Amino acid sequence: MIAVCIALLSFALACQQKDTKAADETALKELDAQWSKAAEAKDVDKTVSYYADDVMVMPPNGPAVTTKDAIKKIWKDMLTNAGFSGGWKATKVEVAKSGDLASVSGTWEMTMNDAKGKAATDRGKFVEVWKKQTSGTWKCVTDIWNSDLKTPEYPKKKK
Repeated sequence: MIAVCIALLSFALACQQKDTKAADETALKELDAQWSKAAEAKDVDKTVSYYADDVMVMPPNGPAVTTKDAIKKIWKDMLTNAGFSGGWKATKVEVAKSGDLASVSGTWEMTMNDAKGKAATDRGKFVEVWKKQTSGTWKCVTDIWNSDLKTPEYPKKKK
């Protein structure tokens, strides 16, 4: 009889837990849009603030970085480039059943000046992994983006 009561109590408590998946997905899509706006505004500190302390950032054509200084340098180099404009848009947000992890993916486009000072536009896709913090806020713990543009062809090695 005690086991049945405990089982019923557990079931009742589980039923009372609120399903926040839809609200979390909406919140993450809005957070990601705010993050993109911070980058568009060239606000390096605000842009970096969306990352968790234990983040891994994997930019295109470079090594993965985990230190705040290295991450800030990546963003500063991009956002302060003469001619920088651009941003990204989340097209898919999925919160894990556990409610503490989520993935956000979408597309990005940016224009920056190349080495000769000529405007060059690039576009691609991204994936972010977000983790709900103990405070209840979301922070990005993994960020990777890469280009859709074709890589240049390199000369074939002679045999």
